[in-house]
Amino acid sequence: MLNLERLRTLHAVSTTGSVRGAAEALHVTTSAVSQQLSRLEREVGQRLLERQGRGIRLTDVGDLLAEHAGRLLHQVELVETDLADHRGAVAGTLVVAAFATAARGLLPPVLRTLRQRYPDLSARLVELEPHESIAQLRHGDIDIAVVQDWPEEPLAVPDGISSVPVLEDVLDVALPARHPLADRAAVALDELRGEDWVGWPSDEICHGWLENTLRSGGVERRVLHTASEHSTQLALVAAGLGAAIIPRLGRGPAPDGVRFVPLLPAPRRRVSAWWRGSSTNRPACRAALRALQEAATRP
Repeated sequence: MLNLERLRTLHAVSTTGSVRGAAEALHVTTSAVSQQLSRLEREVGQRLLERQGRGIRLTDVGDLLAEHAGRLLHQVELVETDLADHRGAVAGTLVVAAFATAARGLLPPVLRTLRQRYPDLSARLVELEPHESIAQLRHGDIDIAVVQDWPEEPLAVPDGISSVPVLEDVLDVALPARHPLADRAAVALDELRGEDWVGWPSDEICHGWLENTLRSGGVERRVLHTASEHSTQLALVAAGLGAAIIPRLGRGPAPDGVRFVPLLPAPRRRVSAWWRGSSTNRPACRAALRALQEAATRP
């Protein structure tokens, strides 16, 4: 009988494309992955991997076995979910991933609610960008991914993944306090032509959104400074080095030297929760999704 953990390892190599990627996804060393694959090759009696340049690729047999492994792991999760649903107990371990502002502004009350209601459940949070959390969700490393996208740039939901809207988050422009428009009740984006901008690094999902938003508003995309943390972006705004577009979720009061001004029309991003369809009936998953919806509707 084939070993399930070795099949899981092969499936991780298939989905990540490398031994290193599989090791990161499974939270083990690369040597541990190599050992599992070697043992699986001995069990099967055929080569599953072959060299390709500096890396490796699956053989035809490896591809076939990885495909079967994916279906098998899906069935295993369905069985585990059905058993948990039969017991009706909200227990075990639940890992939730969220992007930075949701991790700060939405998840703390969710985790507190889960701890108070379900003492037998160990809920953990990891902060990940949406593309990272979606990949880990598909690999089975996390149970729920809280992600963001925009109506004009929707994320594609992969096969086997379910999703539900959580909230819509409005974004405002942050201006230096002495900016001529800083005391306005609202401002149109095209009134900010000629501004320097503070944005996000190019590998973050918000970077592309900001550039597209500026372009569609007829504003020159002059992003001179980038930072992942909103506190850093706001420090640059306070120093008079540019304007920034900042979401309201997870945002504190405006720091000294900064004014938040609503934009017209108001840009909105969508926050949603994603999970594997095979875990839909898992009590812990349902409890967490319910707590997310409750937290999103609180004032």
